[in-house]
Amino acid sequence: MKKTEKELRKLKRSDLLELMLLQSEEIDRLREELDRTKQQLEEKTVRIQQAGSIAEAAVQISGLLNAAQEAADIYLQSIKQIHVQEKGD
Repeated sequence: MKKTEKELRKLKRSDLLELMLLQSEEIDRLREELDRTKQQLEEKTVRIQQAGSIAEAAVQISGLLNAAQEAADIYLQSIKQIHVQEKGD
């Protein structure tokens, strides 16, 4: 309930104090809500960063596996060539 300045001036001191108390409680509630929201945002930010790190690691592992596969292919090719040479001798 919004009160105009004129209405506030007409209130008794006890009513004004009660209004201040209610406003103080509302401020405390809003601060707690803000703190919870900030915490949730921070947790989501960390999860997003971790997801990015996981994606980067997956790309690096993929590159490593590709290099390992190429090395294995070269090794097998060299073994086949040695085997062919031994049969020819």
